Amino acid sequence: MYTAIALKDLRDSTIKIYKALEKQDIKLARFYLSYVVGRDTENLSEEEIVRGTVETIAEGFADGVVAPVFYFLLGGNVLSWIYKAVNTLDSMVGYNFSPYKYYGRFSAKVDDIFNFIPSRIAALLILLWGLITGKNFLKGLKIFLRDRKNHPSPNGGNPESAMAGILGVRIGGVNYYKGHKSIREYIGNPDKKLRKDIIKEAINILYGASFLLYIIGIFILFKDSYG
Repeated sequence: MYTAIALKDLRDSTIKIYKALEKQDIKLARFYLSYVVGRDTENLSEEEIVRGTVETIAEGFADGVVAPVFYFLLGGNVLSWIYKAVNTLDSMVGYNFSPYKYYGRFSAKVDDIFNFIPSRIAALLILLWGLITGKNFLKGLKIFLRDRKNHPSPNGGNPESAMAGILGVRIGGVNYYKGHKSIREYIGNPDKKLRKDIIKEAINILYGASFLLYIIGIFILFKDSYG
């Protein structure tokens, strides 16, 4: 189960981007971002790098942390790793343009089905952690309810809207994938600028929400042992 969870890897991959921006090395930040997103990163500004990183942390929490734990609790390691295989295949070929459009469609649709429940659990955990830590929970909830469908994926908008709401930032916009333009609706309000410190805030929320997930998971695993 431990090897199926990508929490530390997600943190390590994104903190590198923050540190590169801290050193004002935007080329290095673009390079590190290219390892965790499918979009083209060669010409991104610092604000766009931060946006991509925040989106990655939010969606990665659902895909790489919540979903493996959820499927482990349902069906043990076998089901957890079936999910990981589906999710990896979607990352590799689940694009909506040639040459991936037709043979990647199946993996994308299956991944949507697998992530339907975990993505919503992820959003609720992010909001709950925001409530516990005194962040603007009500605003986060409002953004989640308003913007969670502003995403091409039926699932990605759930954790992203919760994260954007709690952080007070706006994500979404124009991305390029292998030169193909993709326009996403905006999620959240631009109460704060997308500066590098937002990445650290998002990582802190990631760890806090993961802590809540593990507490709930441990309770479910051992509740029968204690009656």
